[in-house]
Order: sequence, then C-alpha cells, then structure tokens
Amino acid sequence: AQLAIWIFLELHMAEAEEDCHSDTVRADDDDEENESPAETDLQAQLQMFRAQWMFELAPGVSASNLENRPCRATRGSLQKTAADTKGKQEQAKEEKARELFLKAVEEEQNGALYEAIKFYRRAMQLVPDIEFKITYTRSPDGDGVGNSYIEDNDDDSKMADLLSYFQQQLTFQESVLKLCQPELESSQTHISVLPMEVLMYIFRWVVSSDLDLRSLEQLSLVCRGFYICARDPEIWRLACLKVWGRSCIKLVPYTSWREMFLERPRVRFDGVYISKTTYIRQEEQSLDGFYRAWHQVEYYRYIRFFPDGHVMMLTTPEEPQSIVPRLRTRNTRTDAILLGHYRLSQDTDNQTKVFAVITKKKEEKPLDYKYRYFRRVPVQEADQSFHVGLQLCSSGHQRFNKLIWIHHSCHITYKSTGETAVSAFEIDKMYTPLFFARVRSYTAFSERPL
Repeated sequence: AQLAIWIFLELHMAEAEEDCHSDTVRADDDDEENESPAETDLQAQLQMFRAQWMFELAPGVSASNLENRPCRATRGSLQKTAADTKGKQEQAKEEKARELFLKAVEEEQNGALYEAIKFYRRAMQLVPDIEFKITYTRSPDGDGVGNSYIEDNDDDSKMADLLSYFQQQLTFQESVLKLCQPELESSQTHISVLPMEVLMYIFRWVVSSDLDLRSLEQLSLVCRGFYICARDPEIWRLACLKVWGRSCIKLVPYTSWREMFLERPRVRFDGVYISKTTYIRQEEQSLDGFYRAWHQVEYYRYIRFFPDGHVMMLTTPEEPQSIVPRLRTRNTRTDAILLGHYRLSQDTDNQTKVFAVITKKKEEKPLDYKYRYFRRVPVQEADQSFHVGLQLCSSGHQRFNKLIWIHHSCHITYKSTGETAVSAFEIDKMYTPLFFARVRSYTAFSERPL
C-alpha cells in the first residue's frame, strides 16, 4: 500500500514539475532577466513535500517530529528566500535610480536642462530620496559623472585668512617687497614701482571723504597686493572715527576696524532714504449739492546723510528721477530743502536711533527802498527748526536700509523774548518708513581724500 502511495505521489510531482517547467519557459520568453515569484514558491513546495515524504519513510520517526521539524525548516527557508529576493530588488532599483540621477547631473552641467529634468524625474520615481543617498567622490582621472569639487584641507586653511596667506606669499618672492607685478612687459612705469606710502594715499582718495568703501572692496579684487592695501587697519579706523567719532575709540567687541564698520549699525552715505505717502482728501460739496470731489494726494520725503554729520531733508510731490540728482551736494538750489546735523544713539535695548535738527535754508533778502520813508509795523522775528527722531533697522537682504519715524516736532524760538514754542506732530500712517536707494553718481567723483 505504501509503495502504491509513493508511486502515485511521484507521478503527481512529475506532472507538477512539467507544469512548473512550462510556466518557467513562458516567463523566460516574456522577461529573461526577471524570475517569477510563483515559480519560486512552487519549487519550494515541491522540495518540502519530497523531503517530508522521505522523512516519513525513514524508520523510528514519531508523528510529532513529522509535524514540527520539516515545517519549521521550510518556513525559515521560505522567509529567507523572500527577504533575499526583496533586498535584491530594492538594491537593483536604487542602482538604477543612482545611474539616472548622475546622468541628469551630467546633462545639467552640459546645459541640456530639458533632458536633465527627464532623468531627474525618472530617478525620483524609483527612489524619492535618491539625492540624499548619493555620495560624490572625485575620480582619479578627474572625469565621469558625479565628480566632487571638495577642496583639500590645506586650501581651506589658506582661504580662512586670505590676508595672512597673501602676506606670506609676498615675502617669498624677492628680496625687494613688491605688492604686485606687471602681467605683460611694458616700457612704461608700473604701479608696483610706487612706494607703499603713495599707494596708500591713492587708496585714501578712492575711499574719499564720502566713505566710498564699496569702491575700496572692488579695488581689492585686482590682485593680492591691492587686497593687502585694502585691508589696511588705518583706513578702516579713520572711516570708523568719521562715522561714530569718539564713541568708537575701543575696538571691543569687534576683532578689527573693518568688522566694526561693516557690522555696527550706521546710516548709509552712498544714496538717499526715500518714502512715499499717499492719502485721499475730501473736498467741499459743490454749490448745487450734486457732487463732492475727492483728491488722491501723493508726496515724497527724501533724507540724505553725509559722513561729516550733515543731513538734508526735502518733502515734495516731485518723483525721485528729478529730485535725487539735486541732492548730490549740500550746495543745492532747491528752496524747500532743510539742512541740519544728526547724531547716532544706541540705547540699552541695542536699538540704534538717529536724531536730527534741521532748519530751512537761510536766504538774504535785498533791502526794499520803495517804502523806506514809511514807518512799518515791526514784525516779531523767530527761528524755526524741526526735530526728527528715526529708528535705524534692516529689512530683507540689505543692512541698515530702513528708517522708522519715532518723533517729529517743530520748535519756534522768538528772538525778542527768547521763548520757544514746541509743536509735536502725531506719528500716524502719514509717516511711512523711509527705505534706502543707492545712487552711483554720489560716489562717482572724489573731492577730498579720507
């Protein structure tokens, strides 16, 4: 009876193997590289059944062993096979996504942005976070996709302090120290022949009395020698003294005068602060009572600061295109302009404020001899001045480019009695913040050296 059962099972297994083989051939025709999971499971079941049946025919085997041992071994092998298959599939998918991503990088570097986007999309469809799984390394020949541009540690240490690095490079050139050398041979005298004192005097003319430090930074990009001259502490110390006066005698907490000038809050001199105010004004009703006119009023406020402590202020409906060129110097012919002085103040809350006292430009009136024989009623003479308080702050990517109104008042002093009448204006929505606008023509010429 057992022999008959064994023959029946062998025939059944042979038929199953033929079916499995036919399925395998079909799967190979469709895709030779991918192995079907159903075929793997069927082979595992046949092996399990064959092992279990052979184990039953062995003498001295109990029923409990028949139920437990083969099943545990088979389950473990099936789980291991499934895990290996899944891991291989994930690894293959990641390798494919990596290849597509690096191909996209190469296309982007070559300028083919449309092709690069397609490869990026395909790579992220396979592995969404493939960008963070790629480590860029430099190949030995310097070619290939995904080359890194990581600098050496020596280069990083050199770039950390360019000033000391350039100074070391200059000491190793010749016995005579030269800040720069001509790139092309010429019969004319090169600027490197000039003494160091003369070069520094030229740099002070570049900065000028208008404190054009932007031009100084651009001049430092010419060569290593000019970079060293542009980092001269004396130039930056004089600039700080001109801005803050005696309050910047101590360098603490800054490490250099240049850092103080760049980081400490200050007003800017290479442009003008501008604000625009717009409001609606209602007029009186018409005589017939049919309509009432409304007017939209627009006007601008302009404030320009100078390094020597002077300030100009103008309120006018004219647009910046016509007003900004007139504010280049203090000797302007605009009648409505206000002139005065300002000072910077830093409170305990680390807020920098600007206080200014401005007056109307005085004009000498010619004597009127037409009515010299008539006695006039004496007019009480008075001096009028405006006191302005502004808070300096930064907005966006620019520094110290915004002024917020905090105080505005009018002081009238009568000369006969010496009394002063103060009228404070309410700071409301009519006092819009002033934003800085750089004007290149203000620093196009140098009148005096620093």
